Amino acid sequence: MGNRRKNTSRRKAIFLFAFSFLLVVSLESPGTAFTAAIPLPSLQVGVGQADNPEQVSVLLQIVALLTVLSLAPAILTLMTSFTRLVVVFSFLRHALGTNQAPSNQIIAGLALFLTCFIMMPVWQQVNDKAIKPYLGEEISQGDALKAAMNPIRHFMFRQTRKQDLALFVQMSGAKKPDTPEDVSSFVLIPAFVVSELKTAFIIGFVLYVPFLIIDMVVASVLLSMGMMMLPPVMISLPFKLMLFVLVDGWHLIVGSLVRSFVGG
Repeated sequence: MGNRRKNTSRRKAIFLFAFSFLLVVSLESPGTAFTAAIPLPSLQVGVGQADNPEQVSVLLQIVALLTVLSLAPAILTLMTSFTRLVVVFSFLRHALGTNQAPSNQIIAGLALFLTCFIMMPVWQQVNDKAIKPYLGEEISQGDALKAAMNPIRHFMFRQTRKQDLALFVQMSGAKKPDTPEDVSSFVLIPAFVVSELKTAFIIGFVLYVPFLIIDMVVASVLLSMGMMMLPPVMISLPFKLMLFVLVDGWHLIVGSLVRSFVGG
């Protein structure tokens, strides 16, 4: 039995060696039928001379479009209401003490859909004043970009604090603007982001106060009862969830956040 196993293993090794040799020979010989049956693709990359300037312009437009698409997540998160929403929801989760409930995916998804709801009038103006006229060849590409930025800039101006805008105007070294049109978008965007973060932190502080009071009351009761080894979070968590459900917390918070943008 031992000799049979050795012979079988030796035959398998010889077969694999012969098959590998034939495969290498067939790939190296261009005239074989195996090579003809499986053609190998070739890839060529080169830089040629353009026949007219329009070809170069089209290539530059494609590169610019790919650059804008790569910056799309930053544009979505920093030039819309997404920043305030996701920060407030994160503060709410920590105030409740529920660790990972709701999860990061749920918070980001809820903030994303609320952003679409809040920004819908702005995007509608962009579609009516920029995209449709440009597709109808009524305005040029440069005019379409300016028309698309006007509603977005108007939205950011309404949510940006004057002191934050003045700070970035001063740091940029530009002269004091007389009208909002004189403010550059590169100055307006960071001022808008800082204002959104400040507003989100203020809302987060207000959300923390009632839940912090519950934690303090529960900790005082446990300390007076001599139950110092019992974590107060285990006792306060059901009370915080009960309070949040009784006051319909999600309805109040989401409604207040949406109204803060609509009335801002």
